[in-house]
Amino acid sequence: MKALISNDDGITATGILACKKAVEDLCETYVVAPERQQSGIGHALTLYEPLRINKHALKDGSVGYGVSGTPTDAVTLALFEIMDEKPDIMISGVNTGYNIGKSELTTSGTLGAALEAASFGIPTIAISLEVTRDDIKFENGEVEIDFSFAGKMLNKLTKIVLKKGLPEGIDLLNVNIPANPSDEEFEVVKLSKRMYTPVIEKRMDPRNKAYYWIGGEPYESNEIGSDGYVLRKLQKTTVTPLKIDLTSDMEMLREWFK
Repeated sequence: MKALISNDDGITATGILACKKAVEDLCETYVVAPERQQSGIGHALTLYEPLRINKHALKDGSVGYGVSGTPTDAVTLALFEIMDEKPDIMISGVNTGYNIGKSELTTSGTLGAALEAASFGIPTIAISLEVTRDDIKFENGEVEIDFSFAGKMLNKLTKIVLKKGLPEGIDLLNVNIPANPSDEEFEVVKLSKRMYTPVIEKRMDPRNKAYYWIGGEPYESNEIGSDGYVLRKLQKTTVTPLKIDLTSDMEMLREWFK
């Protein structure tokens, strides 16, 4: 068995090494990730600049590959240049910070990498860890955070996926690990409405011209049964089944045209 591991926090991220450690007893691992932090880049692909692949000595002594591009670039080069055959599973993470909700999911680089692998029929897991704001002061993903519970849950889920594959109609699983878990079970949930409420900070430069930072505050009105509610309020590990096909109700649209 072979596993491709990527992320959006960068090849030196603490979380990607935790991901590798979690599953290396189950399969041969290939770590291929962006050279630098790529959070919020979504499913972007680099088309107008050359890409480079650089070998990296990871902190556990193994070799990883850094790609000078996006998470999608990293997965594409992994599948069509670095690996000699399609992996049995792809894992994106462990991301520092949760990835929940309908509105921000497509901006997540963690999900961008996962979607790229899933588009080639590879069973895929995107996994993220809830952290507090004080925890997320990091550069290129290097953080002082305990990933042991996330690793334990990832190992458990990977065993199931390698044994059974994913059910028909499910392309990937979006997993979120609570900061202070209440149990060791998986809760299957739907996507919540949002992850953040946007906050725009306006500043003035020395020449009195405006510039802006886009940020956000955690969205607090997620409904019962959604990933945001179950993760943040109940502190349970959430799993949301996702599919790539975004096609909505075609018959309804045909009727609408009449």
